[in-house]
Amino acid sequence: MDIRCRKRQCMYNDKFTCKAKEILIDGNVICSKYEKDTNKKVDDTTRSLFDKTPEYAPQRDSKTMEINCKATCLFNHNGKCVSNGITLNAINEKPYCISFLNNNAKK
Repeated sequence: MDIRCRKRQCMYNDKFTCKAKEILIDGNVICSKYEKDTNKKVDDTTRSLFDKTPEYAPQRDSKTMEINCKATCLFNHNGKCVSNGITLNAINEKPYCISFLNNNAKK
């Protein structure tokens, strides 16, 4: 599973790869492990967006971490995420899981 995080000031973010030992996406589709690290410098990438590609850390083996989910999501199977990848947003203050697919289908 590819686990990417765009929250560049999170203490677990290493070049857009999550290094937390576990992830919990709560019922509001927010990563509850997010911890802001104000010591991390975030470069302004808007000017150089097309000049060079951002540097990414290698994909992490998700078998070494616990990925739990409380959201009503298509990928939530008994509280575990079974998606091929998880990406957390960069735009809003809160770290939303943008891999979320609503699973409100009536049974």
